[in-house]
Amino acid sequence: MKRRTFLGLMGATAVGAAAGTGVLATPAEAAHFEGYPDAMGVLFDATRCIGCRKCEAACNQVNDLEQPERPFDDLAVLEEKRRTHAESYTIVNRFQPESSSIPVFLKTQCNHCMEPACASACFVRAFKKNPDGSVTYDADVCVGCRYCMVACPFNVPAYTYDDPITPEVRKCHMCHPHMAAGKRSLPGCVEACPKEALTWGRRDDLLRIARDRMRANPGKYVDGIYGEREMGGTNWLYISGVPFEELGLRTDLGVKPAPEFTKGALAGVAMVVGLWPVLLTGIYGMSKLNAKDARKAQEAAVSAMKAECEADHQAAMKQAQEKAAKDKQAAVEREVKKALEEAQKAAEAEQAPNQDKDGDAS
Repeated sequence: MKRRTFLGLMGATAVGAAAGTGVLATPAEAAHFEGYPDAMGVLFDATRCIGCRKCEAACNQVNDLEQPERPFDDLAVLEEKRRTHAESYTIVNRFQPESSSIPVFLKTQCNHCMEPACASACFVRAFKKNPDGSVTYDADVCVGCRYCMVACPFNVPAYTYDDPITPEVRKCHMCHPHMAAGKRSLPGCVEACPKEALTWGRRDDLLRIARDRMRANPGKYVDGIYGEREMGGTNWLYISGVPFEELGLRTDLGVKPAPEFTKGALAGVAMVVGLWPVLLTGIYGMSKLNAKDARKAQEAAVSAMKAECEADHQAAMKQAQEKAAKDKQAAVEREVKKALEEAQKAAEAEQAPNQDKDGDAS
């Protein structure tokens, strides 16, 4: 079966099942959420970051990630803009803003949205917004659809494409597993920062700290706290001395929470869960039907071949018999002719002496 035909049949099956049930599926986290009251977070101060990459090294060590090809003290990697990936939950990029005479650095990781786009797009609830403010991922329930990667406005989740057996989505989890287990009191990156560019605390307290710094240092910071309201707010906050867009941060997102955008476009995704057995049953039935048809076709082909061989055999036998009959008839005719010729010669030979005797007597 052609791929286009197969997908068409599967789509028709999905639509038919949805119409039959009369139930419209919705995303996992479509309801508006104001945030947990004691949620924690991190404040990043771009005016303090020196681009040392010690936060990258600490994250790598805490999460037992693979070592990069180039060591963390190799600052030449800052020459190119990078993004997070499966073995790097956080990265630091260097920018040269027009409004600054010196480079400015930005640490990038999951922003831990108060209403996460990844969670709203995930129909199996593999992503979870926790009371401590972190957004975590459960690989055990993930089906690998990667809608979370499409939905994330910050382009953060990464996929382990090189793992064909147990692939998974990876991103910063704000060290939630380590702190929940009592192994750490601070996220690894926060603890490792030598310039206190990262501050850990309750989100409400971080907002106050950010405003206090801006009031205490007139002209040092741009007016605004990135993440306070963007996409409904995030638990990772930023303050900077240069406009946020000059640091590669998106300023076109607005303040509307992510589920407001994903619930319409992804509303039908969850029906896959209910239709999965139907789809698998259909695929299995189609494979069994195809196998049955293949056996019938094979049997028909064998029968046709046997009939053809039998016909060829009969024709060959008939031709051989006809040839044998002709050969036999020809042989009989030859023998008869030969016998007649020999008899004729014998008769002539017998008549010759008699003629000689009659001649002598006369």
